[in-house]
Amino acid sequence: MKVSVDNKDLFTLSETQKKVIKNDIHEEIFDDDMKRRLQWVLMHKYERCFMRLKQEWEPKLRQAGVAMIPTDPDAFAEMVFTHPSYKSRSTREPYVG
Repeated sequence: MKVSVDNKDLFTLSETQKKVIKNDIHEEIFDDDMKRRLQWVLMHKYERCFMRLKQEWEPKLRQAGVAMIPTDPDAFAEMVFTHPSYKSRSTREPYVG
């Protein structure tokens, strides 16, 4: 099993690694289960990041006089990202790696 993002291979499970996992997971659902787990990891990361974005920005938007704060997550995020005082993580804290 190979995991790719934007056509770049990130991770490959060896046959032995797959067999170890299949010791716990039915072989018939292995591929679907691995996809479900990867989706969960990414969605969980998104949900936690969105929660922090909302906790930080709802008060800022209210203080800025915004009367209608969207309840739709995408609309809320776009409102934040287009706000004049929004700065991305890279702008707030330059990466030193």
